[in-house]
Amino acid sequence: MNKRSKKIENICVVQNIWRWISNDSSLYKDLSVEDNLQIDAFRLAVFVSMHIACLSVFYVVFSWIAVSLMFALYFFRMFFVTAFYHRYFSHRTYTVSRPVQFLMAFLGCTAGQRGPLWWAGHHRGHHINSDTEVDPHSPRNGFMNSHMLWFLRRGNFSLHEHRIKDLLKYPELRFLEKFDWVPFLILFLACYLLGSFLAVHFPALNTSGLQLLVWGGFVSTVVLYHATYTINSLAHVYGNRRFETNDDSRNNIWLAFLTLGEGWHNNHHRYPVATRQGFYRGEIDISFILINFLAAIGLAKDLKPVPIYIMEEGRRQ
Repeated sequence: MNKRSKKIENICVVQNIWRWISNDSSLYKDLSVEDNLQIDAFRLAVFVSMHIACLSVFYVVFSWIAVSLMFALYFFRMFFVTAFYHRYFSHRTYTVSRPVQFLMAFLGCTAGQRGPLWWAGHHRGHHINSDTEVDPHSPRNGFMNSHMLWFLRRGNFSLHEHRIKDLLKYPELRFLEKFDWVPFLILFLACYLLGSFLAVHFPALNTSGLQLLVWGGFVSTVVLYHATYTINSLAHVYGNRRFETNDDSRNNIWLAFLTLGEGWHNNHHRYPVATRQGFYRGEIDISFILINFLAAIGLAKDLKPVPIYIMEEGRRQ
């Protein structure tokens, strides 16, 4: 191989690395059937490493500050996923200003569940093909695939641009999508810096940078991961069906508690464009309550209600 050929090869390697770092979805277009089903080794390694890192809790020990941070980051990031990624970006159930929209996208990225464009594109596809053979995370195709293997398969890495044309017109969202991992890493860094700051200035709290990184970063994220995934794997299997829909979606009070209201999944599949998912009294929907708070302070507006005929239909069941 001559020097020119070697130089061209090195340039190609660098370009491919950059395309992977910047989430270039064209890398995953026109794959064969076998490649579509193949689990990406690197993403699997990162995912498994996140879980293994949680074992560090036995090294960094316990503090109430660390556990409180773990629950707080779980709660807020679950809200970012349910209220922002799901109810806003996927279903556009309310409106916000453009700066608020970008802030919502940035905060959603801290959950480590890819960018809002990818999330919305796949979720819209789920509603179109719910519980069919082409639904990538239907429990009919296996629990493990539904719960967590589907997003590790190379065939599910692309954006599905044809489903998110309304979002692609915003260049700031396209840019954030390329580097959706940056807000996630910033959160982890913030956990470490907070722990280090508290260790120096408030040593009685018994914290450290590594401790808050483990509890607030790794543990909180892994718990958030699996709580979110239950809507795919369990909310189409366990619970009650108030509405007769063309899928297996169910209402599950325990999953609603775990996911701030997403467990009223059968309601949601009957009328996905409603801002609320707990349609009736007793169906507590914390995300909807918080979205109403955003509306009260002027950050959100045009919340879409559940039509009267849908409410009456549910009461007749």
